[in-house]
Amino acid sequence: MSSPSRPAAVNQRRLHVLVLSQHFWPETFRINEVAESLRDAGCEVSALTGQPNYPDGAVFPGYRALAWGAQQHPAGYMVYRVPLVPRGRGGALKLVLNYLSFVVFGSLLGPWLLRKRRIDVVFVYGTSPILQAIVGIVLKRTHRARLVTWVQDLWPQSLEVTGYVRHPRALAAVGAVVRWIYRHNDLLLVQSPAFRDSVRAMAPRTPVEVQPNPGERAFDDPAAAAPAALLLPPGVNVVFAGNLGHAQALDTVVQAARLLKHHAGVRIVLVGSGARAAWLVDVVRNEGLDNVLLTGRFPPEQMPGILAQASALLVSLAKSPIMELTIPSKLQAYLAAGKPIIASVDGEGARVVREAGAGLACAAEDAQALADAVLSLCQMTADQREAMGRAGRAYYDQHFQPAALAEQLRARFAALAVENAA
Repeated sequence: MSSPSRPAAVNQRRLHVLVLSQHFWPETFRINEVAESLRDAGCEVSALTGQPNYPDGAVFPGYRALAWGAQQHPAGYMVYRVPLVPRGRGGALKLVLNYLSFVVFGSLLGPWLLRKRRIDVVFVYGTSPILQAIVGIVLKRTHRARLVTWVQDLWPQSLEVTGYVRHPRALAAVGAVVRWIYRHNDLLLVQSPAFRDSVRAMAPRTPVEVQPNPGERAFDDPAAAAPAALLLPPGVNVVFAGNLGHAQALDTVVQAARLLKHHAGVRIVLVGSGARAAWLVDVVRNEGLDNVLLTGRFPPEQMPGILAQASALLVSLAKSPIMELTIPSKLQAYLAAGKPIIASVDGEGARVVREAGAGLACAAEDAQALADAVLSLCQMTADQREAMGRAGRAYYDQHFQPAALAEQLRARFAALAVENAA
């Protein structure tokens, strides 16, 4: 009897996917749940990452910056860690060392840590910096695997928008590196349809497909979610949840709060942390903005209970051509929560809110338009607001449901593995 062909053998066994991300559990990033969804979809999952230190910049208790080795995730799969320089509390040099140390140690120690593992697909979670995909290129060669990068931010455009790099020659050099990285991938996935042309222009011969960011698994079963650790006060609570960074146009949010200050019972609740958290604390205290509530961060499993108390959910982004192409990752959670959304964004984010019929969208960085949107929502009937929430949830179930998107990923990976075996 003849032995089965190698492509057929690939189809008959579990697909091994290595998730590659500088940031991973116990840090709270969406890729943690994507890994679990892939496992539930039938993949054998493992992860290669660094030592957890985000967002505060200090290595988490129980970990050491220069340690390396393996540990078992509570869900049962293996997580392999390499040393890195902690990002610290700020400063460009420390941040650069943080990024580069993961690339260097991941490339040198990653193949050794994974030497006994079969890998069919290396799956890079392509948040900034995209340089971490260099580790994926090394593992593609050492393990004869397929390489897939899920592009979450456009480089070098993101560097220019955030102000980290402005010199034209430096941006051109970064662009050349990004093109080299993209060309060494077998498949590039983009989180927004608007990313496709920009990525394709940098790697014309590499397939580029849309893979939306999924929602959070906690929203699939609200009854199983953890009790809310935060109780919002009575009144109209417009909740912003997530990263408090430069890209979120928080100056606009604060200015809108100033405009709304004399509307009793209307407040903006900022749930999260980030680079501008300290600035927000100072502004709210110094100006006496008692209609702004800063709560700090909460774990993902508690967010459904917090968002369920909101009158509306706020998403805001800076005004720039690159931000117009982005679907903010918090938008999926907002749609799943079934609450009206106020979107102070341009481009793709506004398109999703309008297309879903899930809320109101206004121009990015327009504080007056944002304040007007909040007041417009206050003037709606309860039935109108509830209808927006139901429409948002229906759109989420159709486009961002985690299990369905994980199955789509698994099918793409399986096709690449069969092609590789052939």
